[in-house]
Amino acid sequence: MGQGGVPRRPQPRDGELGAAVARAQEGDETAFAVAYRIVQPGLLGYLRGLVGEDAEDVASDAWLEIARDLGRFRGDGAGFRGWTATIARHRALDHLRRQRSRPRAAQLDQDALELPGRHSTPDQALESLSTERALELVRGLPRDQAEAVLLRVVVGLDGPAAARVLGKRPGAVRTAAHRGLRRLARQLGTTADGATDTGPPTPGEPR
Repeated sequence: MGQGGVPRRPQPRDGELGAAVARAQEGDETAFAVAYRIVQPGLLGYLRGLVGEDAEDVASDAWLEIARDLGRFRGDGAGFRGWTATIARHRALDHLRRQRSRPRAAQLDQDALELPGRHSTPDQALESLSTERALELVRGLPRDQAEAVLLRVVVGLDGPAAARVLGKRPGAVRTAAHRGLRRLARQLGTTADGATDTGPPTPGEPR
């Protein structure tokens, strides 16, 4: 469980990732490929939440910058996830400015979220959705909530790391992620069994 009741996807390979990054910084190209394979699925899912079908092009630009600046990175595997997400977000925002459009709908990788079963609590909202339904519901979140959920759940960042990526206070990111999951939980309560969820809304948040 992450901070503020927001789930954080376990990252059991962070130790392996940190070791691969250290070797890559010494010039080991095979190690860089290992780091790429570990990070890319979550990074691509996050970018699809920002730029839609252009995610792979933006990811390619981001990885060029990551490779170029790798020697300047300092940190462990979890830190590398945050650093790469920051670079990817900058490239995505540059892309959106060029396109003069708002972020498009989130279209996550088919395996980006593992969402079997049904639960009604906010911290289990994503787990209770099918992948197809998850795409539809995340697509409807406000951008700040969608980004917070994507960074926490898909990329696997903790609250402070997600806050650094977004340039916000950790409390603001935790609140956005929690509200996004509350929205998903309420919508799930309405759509999963055909009954309308009559629970109270989050204070300050419209139904």
